Amino acid sequence: MIADKESGLWSPTEYLEWERQQCIRHEFADGKISAMTGGTVAHNSIALNLAAALRNHLQGGSCRYFVSDLKVQVDHEGPFFYPDVMVTCDKRDDDAVYIIQYPCTIIEILSPSTEAYDRGRKFEQYRRIATLREYILIDSQKASVECFRRSVTAENIWLLHFYNEPSVVSFDSLGMQIPMAAIYENIRF
Repeated sequence: MIADKESGLWSPTEYLEWERQQCIRHEFADGKISAMTGGTVAHNSIALNLAAALRNHLQGGSCRYFVSDLKVQVDHEGPFFYPDVMVTCDKRDDDAVYIIQYPCTIIEILSPSTEAYDRGRKFEQYRRIATLREYILIDSQKASVECFRRSVTAENIWLLHFYNEPSVVSFDSLGMQIPMAAIYENIRF
């Protein structure tokens, strides 16, 4: 099943076929597969708080949101990731079954074990998605949100907007605002 037995690298097709048969989720980047680990109570609660806010805001519209169990594909060769939360408003994703290809918003909830990767290599890959307008990092250890927005005037420029309590976080790509208190509702640090 491995495309290049000497290097141990997988092809995107091999990964996708293999991953559909697995009991746990795996991400795929640079020909390598990485198992996804479980999260914390804070991580899960933040994701659910966001899902509730997104459901209320997006209801009746053409955008759809997904929480953790659906892959995003950066391009036809991969990589493939499982964002904590993502939103697509692109009609090309209407018939998606396993993979979203045209997200406008991706949210990652930071944990000590994934923070460096989410800020670095993963964000580097996500920036290649032409439809992505916002990449939002939410800290699970303290009330802190960082929103990277693609510049409307320059495609390769991402502007950072930092939020802490008692701020209201603006999701410009969705025309939505969420109070920090709603994101961190029932979270104990």
